[in-house]
Amino acid sequence: MNTSKQDPQNNKFVYWLKTSITARMLMIGFLTLSLLIPLSFIQNLIQERSHRQSEALTEINNQWGKEILMYGPILKIPYKVYKEKLITDKNTKQTYTETYSETKIAYFFPENLNVNTVINPEQKKRGIYATAVYNSNLKIDGNFTKPDFYEMGIEYNNILWNKAKLIIKTSNVKGINTANLKVNNTPQSLTSKYNAKKNYGTNIYNLHSLETKNIVVKNTNPLNFTLEFNIKGSEKISFVPVGKTTQANIKSNWKDASFFGEFLPYNNDKITNNGFNAKWKILDINRPFSQHHFNNLPQLNDFAFGVNFIIPVDEYQKSERSSKYGFLVISLTFLIFFLIQSLSKIHIHPFQYLMIGLALTMFYTLLVSISEHSNFLKAYVIAAASVILLITLYSKTILKKVKFPVFIGASLTALYTFIYVIIQLENYALLVGSIGLFVILAIVMFASRKIDWSNG
Repeated sequence: MNTSKQDPQNNKFVYWLKTSITARMLMIGFLTLSLLIPLSFIQNLIQERSHRQSEALTEINNQWGKEILMYGPILKIPYKVYKEKLITDKNTKQTYTETYSETKIAYFFPENLNVNTVINPEQKKRGIYATAVYNSNLKIDGNFTKPDFYEMGIEYNNILWNKAKLIIKTSNVKGINTANLKVNNTPQSLTSKYNAKKNYGTNIYNLHSLETKNIVVKNTNPLNFTLEFNIKGSEKISFVPVGKTTQANIKSNWKDASFFGEFLPYNNDKITNNGFNAKWKILDINRPFSQHHFNNLPQLNDFAFGVNFIIPVDEYQKSERSSKYGFLVISLTFLIFFLIQSLSKIHIHPFQYLMIGLALTMFYTLLVSISEHSNFLKAYVIAAASVILLITLYSKTILKKVKFPVFIGASLTALYTFIYVIIQLENYALLVGSIGLFVILAIVMFASRKIDWSNG
């Protein structure tokens, strides 16, 4: 008995796998879906490296000095209000009225506020990660006019003029090297009042208060002040326009800067070849809060304006955006090999498809690792060139003829170039991507017209 003979049904199944277009399509689809697993691992790797970068930059910023948000000075004046309450005598059961006083606080913003600062940024590195830190010389001056308690109906004798203070709100007290405050040409010392972290609108800052000792305020005379800071910070500096008229001027030799917040500089020549010189002028009618507040000082962080000192490198975000096109790259590459296989009748083994797919996924690990030590463009070119060359040479051993590997190399070059263009675009990414995919679909439809689909 000859045991070497195979089952006829099994022979038919093997023959179908080798010759059927449907079988090849199913196999390619299965491999494409399987390669989503290593792609997901690569995306997790990118997120992990990005998180590690954030931790390193946060550590640098904490040690040097956090970003600066500042507003003030603010005039803080306590006053008394008198209230009545009913008290019932436990023995006689009679009720009578007792008057008691409460001390509350009124806050007044300056009439004029001028902010002038010169900032000297530099890069600080922790391993391969870099952030922007700076040392700034900050000068704030202005004046307060007569505090107006008329709105609240508070009598003059109930105002504690001799217990008035000036306060300054800031997110960064650690970075302060020197602080000099003069009120009506009289030096005043500042003490730090720590505040627990709170959520202030859309921004979360650990704001602190700097306060003077009690100062003498006369309700008839203006109160002039001059404040000078030498302060270290990182990444951003911003101010809240609490003056009835707020004017600010920020200078720096940092060329990669962006302006943010509710108000932007008014001068057109703010960006120069040597850095920037930005100017703001903001009136009280430009902002939705008044010049005085009773009982509670509102949180005004959302109305800040300032400068962000950018290091123009966000390689992980670009790498992550690139990895999202991984499925498209693998699918189109497999489609090219499928069309060549179907048109030329050259057999390509599933293992060879798998090797090609793994080579395509290696592009992203190369991209991430190289971009950590170089700029994104150079990393992208090196990673893409390496993968294209590898797959082109490998396809030469599979497809034998030279024209097919050359076509594959040219197709992959066009595909990676197309994806790089989409990554760089923001406003037109959807438009360019849609047009590109339409063109690719048209080419595939044109190339597949000669395939004999009857051999299913």
